[in-house]
Amino acid sequence: MVVFAHMPLWSIYEPWGWGTAMLSRSSRSRGVAARARSSYGHIHRIVHKVEGHITFHTARSTACPQAVAGTAPGPGPLKVPADELATMLGVIAVAVVPQRRALALTDAALA
Repeated sequence: MVVFAHMPLWSIYEPWGWGTAMLSRSSRSRGVAARARSSYGHIHRIVHKVEGHITFHTARSTACPQAVAGTAPGPGPLKVPADELATMLGVIAVAVVPQRRALALTDAALA
């Protein structure tokens, strides 16, 4: 099972609201997460984490990059030189690899 969510289903950086306490609040959501093999959230940065049998991923933004957690006064669009912007924006593709019963991730910058 793969879970796609707007917010990551684990805590990345609480002061910025990056993460959710959803798993601790709901037994139903804990049950869904326990059956998952992967979870995807969206914070405009690439972060990966493995916890038990679950692999967590986040994705870049297609519009406004964010700073690395805790390196700026708060979340919000990161101001970058125009010629570097496309290297910080991107998309993630997720494909099923049936022979391995696994997922293949491809993170691609827009540049």
